[in-house]
Amino acid sequence: MLTKKQIELLKLIHERVQDEGVPPSFDEMKDALGLKSKSGIHRLILALEERGFLRRLPNRARALEILKLPDSVAASMSARPSAPRFTPNVIRGSLGRVRAGVTGSSTAEDRSVSVPVMGRIAAGTPISAIQSRQNTISLPAEFLGAGEHFALEVKGDSMIEAGINENDTVVIRKQDTAENGDIIVALIDDEEATLKRLRRRGASIALEAANPAYETRIFGPDRVKIQGRLVSLLRRY
Repeated sequence: MLTKKQIELLKLIHERVQDEGVPPSFDEMKDALGLKSKSGIHRLILALEERGFLRRLPNRARALEILKLPDSVAASMSARPSAPRFTPNVIRGSLGRVRAGVTGSSTAEDRSVSVPVMGRIAAGTPISAIQSRQNTISLPAEFLGAGEHFALEVKGDSMIEAGINENDTVVIRKQDTAENGDIIVALIDDEEATLKRLRRRGASIALEAANPAYETRIFGPDRVKIQGRLVSLLRRY
């Protein structure tokens, strides 16, 4: 027989893994369950491990695996609609073509837009802020939509479970606001740029990875500036 808090934690972990592919951080668990410290979360996880409901995977941060759910929880979860997960638009092939400006044509399918490549973005440990324009790439207009865009080469593996690999090129729509759950380019302290999922926690901003090996980083709102939102990515094969 599980306690109410144990069931709440099991449901929280299961929902997050189903929706986003990674379990919540201990801070997120603590806040969601209304506990005062993470030690309470450790005790709940230990109890669930002892009862065979989940296990911790060694040598991986935030690595929790649900082994089973109580019948009542499993029934309620099966009726719950799945939240949409981010699936990037992947443009496969060479990035070698370079065009200046916007290229028009006789059909909408043939239209392409020139997008500036502004250097590298960290999907891992943040690197220096976005650099100046290096070159341009030509993209189909239907992959962009309205607004101004720029591209960045991905360095690191912190977003692999969102379908974003190292050496991919991400296409970013310039904007200084974003919705909770969007994948954004975040500028930290006007010095470091990183590609992460946006989570708002009251007045704070959490930058969440899509790889359990990386911890969520939390900042005051004055330390993070949103530079844009991910709309597409390109991948060489």
